Amino acid sequence: MIPYGRQNITDADVAAVVRALHEPLLTQGPLVQQFETALADAVGAQFAVVVNSGTAALHAAYFAAGVGPGAGVVTTPVTFVATANAAYYLNGNVRFVDIDRDTVLLDPAGLEEVGSGVRVVAPVHFGGNVANMKSIATIASNRGWLVVEDAAHALGARYDIDGVEYRVGACAHSQMCCFSFHPVKHITTGEGGAITTNDPVLRDSLLRFRSHGITRDPAQLEMCDGPWFYEQQDLGFNYRITDVQCALGLSQLQRLPAIVERRRQVAAQYDELFSGNPNVRPISTPPWSRSSYHLYVVNVPASIRRPAFESLRASGIGVNVHYIPVHLQPYHRARVGTLCLPNAESYYAGALTIPMFPELSRTDVERVATLVQRVVHEWS
Repeated sequence: MIPYGRQNITDADVAAVVRALHEPLLTQGPLVQQFETALADAVGAQFAVVVNSGTAALHAAYFAAGVGPGAGVVTTPVTFVATANAAYYLNGNVRFVDIDRDTVLLDPAGLEEVGSGVRVVAPVHFGGNVANMKSIATIASNRGWLVVEDAAHALGARYDIDGVEYRVGACAHSQMCCFSFHPVKHITTGEGGAITTNDPVLRDSLLRFRSHGITRDPAQLEMCDGPWFYEQQDLGFNYRITDVQCALGLSQLQRLPAIVERRRQVAAQYDELFSGNPNVRPISTPPWSRSSYHLYVVNVPASIRRPAFESLRASGIGVNVHYIPVHLQPYHRARVGTLCLPNAESYYAGALTIPMFPELSRTDVERVATLVQRVVHEWS
């Protein structure tokens, strides 16, 4: 079986974790801050705050942004449910805006139709392709919204605005950017996530939120009885990540440029192999985006997607589907009502995620592409 995604653990990663296990502190130790510093440097942000999952990163970012009753989040329906769930954790509402059919990214035109009661717009860099940050940032500024990028798929991605290239995570057109370090992502800490920002006030809020709302920083305390003193200033959570996980993340982060480059090579090979096949159409990369290819998704005829999926699984190709639109999920439908988002629903009907990870050989890629095209042809 060739899975759709897979972690890559080297001997150097194992050695880094073993060293961490021999350190005096397994959690809340120096490796956490070292990972934060290295990650911020890698993406070009001033600050990074690491947490124990990508979902925790979204929750923390929405909290710091002020999401709550009457101050919700607008986002795309083609994402993992966590992008929306994190707003509900804070009793905020969620608005869904349809996607661009070709790129599967949030369509900024839909933001113009959104009414009041929004605090955050959360563009999702689906598959590693970067959303239209120029348009989204302009609309957000005009509407008084904050921008929180959901970059769970996009570590290492870049985008161009007016001839200037920006790194995802640098927060050049957002207030915060969220990452995930799940095993199938570009780098992994087992489970883990991070928020990057250039705002020291937001950073302090994120740090408190990940640790029960508690601070020991003398500059933030209302009073101080002594060097042992701390204050709970917010209702936070235990979203701390361990030093053991950060040791793995630090080791993996050193390979990030090579990992992203290899993913781009695999994508280019797929692009070539699928070229000219009208029944297997890769999603489009917008001209401003330099994708980091967390996923490689093709569209096949909706009428044959299920039998094609089952046939490919039976042939040892671990295809998947990303994602069932969130507004169609029973929980969310009960909250937002029945919505008509035709582009998202049309995309989902024919979406098929095929294997994408750096260890795929050229022979693996050719096998996947050949089987996908054969199966689609047989069922069409």
